[in-house]
Amino acid sequence: MNLHGYRLTLGILSVGLLAALAPIEAQAQADQYPNKAVKIITDSAAGSTPDVVLRLIADRLGQIWGQQVVVVNYPGAGGSIAARNATESAPDGYTLYGPVLSSFVSLPGAPANLPVKLPRDFTAIGFTAENPMFIAAAPALGIKTLPELIARAKQHPGELSYAVTGVGRLTHLAGELLQARADIKLLMVPYTGGPAHAISDVISGRVGFIIEGYSGIAGAVESGAVKAIAVASAKRLPQFPNLPAVSETIPDFEATGWQVIVAPLGTPQGIIDKVSADLRKVVTDPELQKQIGTRGSYARAMTPAEATAFVQKQQAMWQPAVAKMAPKPK
Repeated sequence: MNLHGYRLTLGILSVGLLAALAPIEAQAQADQYPNKAVKIITDSAAGSTPDVVLRLIADRLGQIWGQQVVVVNYPGAGGSIAARNATESAPDGYTLYGPVLSSFVSLPGAPANLPVKLPRDFTAIGFTAENPMFIAAAPALGIKTLPELIARAKQHPGELSYAVTGVGRLTHLAGELLQARADIKLLMVPYTGGPAHAISDVISGRVGFIIEGYSGIAGAVESGAVKAIAVASAKRLPQFPNLPAVSETIPDFEATGWQVIVAPLGTPQGIIDKVSADLRKVVTDPELQKQIGTRGSYARAMTPAEATAFVQKQQAMWQPAVAKMAPKPK
């Protein structure tokens, strides 16, 4: 064999050896993972429904792994700050990302890195939970049902105010969808930093009502400081059998938030598989399901492929509604 042939043969053998070793190396990475704290970036404000649920799930993952799992909040800019930080993170499994529906379904004019798309921008790991939006009114408003609220809005177009915790977030999208489907005009009052300030203004009567996940308003509802009048799930929820669904007034209306866990592109497949399997263990645990169920959230288990397909289906479902919400040219 001449020198050229020897080098060619050696090169082929080297490539083959590397290919053979790749799965072994990936498995070794997964076996050792995690050996330090794991960070999960969220675009939700502290105290919001997705944040509360994610922290419960992170705590359970930490118990399985024997390592701290830290939730880091980057709210604001419609979720683009969190998305940028997640994109720029090392693909080593130690920084994960928990985007919510509004990061995938964004109103026109959203920052350049939104909406997020899978698998273009991140690798899907799995699903955490879904949480329908609740509508709760200030006692001073004197409104006890959604039909009454709609009637009041029709009588006073643009005067009835509602609180949303973030422009472009689901609370905002749900409000826009309500106006479009009920043919009413409301006055949106945006808040940043989670539902605490927003619910305080509703309790005081400064703002008429709020659209928010249950955990963000649970204390106020349970104490009677505000009155829940409807939930935007497809039908009534088992935990709230006496609370009408919006769809009972507006057929087929649904505004349910959800959250997935993803990883930066290039994260080793062995780590993706391990986190996904452990996440599914956590969200199928009956105790966790009961714990978050009392907060109006419902855990679901999905494989990476199922999570990707779910996100893509949701984006297609919301696209026509979002297009109708776009500002009309003057």
